[in-house]
Amino acid sequence: MTPPRTAAGPSTPSARSGRRRGGRPSGTELLAAAVGAVPGGATRPGQQQMTEAIERSVAAREHLLVQAGTGTGKSLAYLAPALTVDGPVVVSTATLALQSQLVEHDLPRLADAVEPLLGRRPTFAVLKGRHHYLCLARLDNSTEDEPEDTLFDAPAERPAGGTKWLGEAGRMGKQIQRLRDWAEKTDTGDRDELDPGVDDQAWRLVSMPARECVGASRCPFGQECFAEASRARAREADVVVTNHSLLAVDMLAGRHIVPPHKLLIVDEAHELADRVSSAAQAELVPELIDRSARRARPLLRPDVADRLTEAGDALAVGLAEAPAGRLTGGLPGPLREACTLLDAATRAALDAIGDVKADDPDPVRKQQAKAVLDELSTTAQRLLEEGDHDVAWVEKPDNGSRRALVVAPLSVAGTLATHLYDERTVVATSATLALGGRFDTVARALGLDAPPPAPPSPAAAALATAAAGRSTGVVPGGTASAAPQAGGVATTPGSRAATGVVPATSGPGWSSLDVGSPFDYARQGILYVAAHLPRPSVSGLPEAAGEELLRLVGALGGRTLGLFSSRRAAQQAAELVRARTDLPVLLQGEEALPLLVRRFREDRSSCLFGVMSLWQGVDVPGDACQLVVIDRLPFPRPDEPLAAARAAAVDAGGGSGFSAVSVPIAAVRLAQGVGRLIRATGDRGVVAVLDSRLETARGYGPFLRRSLPPFWYTTRPEVAQGALERLAKL
Repeated sequence: MTPPRTAAGPSTPSARSGRRRGGRPSGTELLAAAVGAVPGGATRPGQQQMTEAIERSVAAREHLLVQAGTGTGKSLAYLAPALTVDGPVVVSTATLALQSQLVEHDLPRLADAVEPLLGRRPTFAVLKGRHHYLCLARLDNSTEDEPEDTLFDAPAERPAGGTKWLGEAGRMGKQIQRLRDWAEKTDTGDRDELDPGVDDQAWRLVSMPARECVGASRCPFGQECFAEASRARAREADVVVTNHSLLAVDMLAGRHIVPPHKLLIVDEAHELADRVSSAAQAELVPELIDRSARRARPLLRPDVADRLTEAGDALAVGLAEAPAGRLTGGLPGPLREACTLLDAATRAALDAIGDVKADDPDPVRKQQAKAVLDELSTTAQRLLEEGDHDVAWVEKPDNGSRRALVVAPLSVAGTLATHLYDERTVVATSATLALGGRFDTVARALGLDAPPPAPPSPAAAALATAAAGRSTGVVPGGTASAAPQAGGVATTPGSRAATGVVPATSGPGWSSLDVGSPFDYARQGILYVAAHLPRPSVSGLPEAAGEELLRLVGALGGRTLGLFSSRRAAQQAAELVRARTDLPVLLQGEEALPLLVRRFREDRSSCLFGVMSLWQGVDVPGDACQLVVIDRLPFPRPDEPLAAARAAAVDAGGGSGFSAVSVPIAAVRLAQGVGRLIRATGDRGVVAVLDSRLETARGYGPFLRRSLPPFWYTTRPEVAQGALERLAKL
């Protein structure tokens, strides 16, 4: 990894933080103004440390990884120095929740606070994918009876199958008319501003995927295009807020979507590699081939269009015969034949359609047809190549609604190394960047050169062993100690467990920093591992784990967030608690998630049980959530195609795929789940992990524990139960 080739940035700050030479305010001054504008606001040490580090990185043109724990105020910490950089600064987020927080709260508040210092009000803009905006060309051509997208949609989108019934057609017509009315009023065309909204089926009729767009110069509505207007606003803004998916598409498409910039801030950076992998993924679905054939038929001779339909039928047959899962021995014969037919049929169709010309009677529809055919051809060729750098698998959902042949890159680290860092400084931040107490695992996943971890010295190893004994309430020699010690994992001097901060790591052109958290985890929370339980071996909730869950929930009297590894386990836990207690149990899937979370906040005696989407998406500060229960370590399932392929590739190279792939995935997921407990300085509670391997697995147990906040650690059931009983009385 080489240092970024950035354009000349703003003046280098002086050695001490403060006003820049020439009178320009520094990032720390802008941060102080923003914090001072909040009643009772005070700059947090970690927040200021992060701002200063970003300023140094921009001046040195060096990339930066920053771990900022919950409560640090990292948004303001990176937005303040962003306003000292000339030209647009791009901020990318993984979730809509954070994007909304930035645009609706943090940026307006910051702009108000720093206007007196800057002598002007900073501007900001949101940049989304083209399909998020109303397309006037499609709206002009759309009707509620559009055949290629509505009447004959895939069975997956129409559970009853078949064509659209009359009442549904009428509902669609009303939605299209409402969209026409809205088009006359909206300034942005942004779907998120349409209230009430329309369903996905209706929106597809009036939006344009980027691959199908003919471009503003060829489109009769180019001068009025909402998507083009959003890009124009982004080019003029001081701060552009976008999302990881669009950032990934921008990288893969040659970086012509996001405006040129010198500083890129990637928030929720632990999600970036997965979003890039998703953007580079492609699939073949029989229904899509059939739809593309119908769309292109008016432009083709009947025999050419029939070849497309035959290829779609061949794919449907091949998918029906193939088992779900990763294709380790190459494409099966029927699927290879289908891809070959599709490649030939799409090439013939593209040749017959020809180029899109300015004087074409309907250039928009012609470009749409060409774009889909070109994508199908490219995907078929990619699957037929069976490259070592790709992974292919068959998807068959349990409900049988949709079958697909999917291909994705084995790794995106090379893509990131080539496209993410060139000609800009990148600051990647998250509450979960240091895994196993080090930054190097995430750094390598993000395409950075990272040195391998140095083995501990004999003295450090001995100290770690002694500390591990103290953490379980047993000192060397087997004598019971009075109580577990704070931190509770290998408390090597300088380690996260001892200081609450991960030691810095660096490599060519990048450095790292952990600014910690304002929370006193060792005083606010306990991490309890039920080491006495049997190692989980069957799917669902083991009986012993269920009994442990009942004891913990009963001691507190509700206020429990249950994070489960499978829907079956969550359902079994809900049935058990409902049968054996009078506590109300809210189960994900029984009602809309936002409604369940609101009821969980309002009812202190309730429990909320769910699966993976709850591990990151729930924020319940206060005493409504004082117990987080995790049923088992969240390793990827053996049938997850990408994780399995990546592990197999490491094994084939002589390494340990489990250690290199599965353990880091579990570490990120576990840290996100554990992080649901302490959301504010006044929060108290217990995280209970009902998987003994977190304590007993010598190989990966310490790595996973070092990836977590430094809670007070114990494996003694009576300690956890006693703490919960005391909380219940408060």
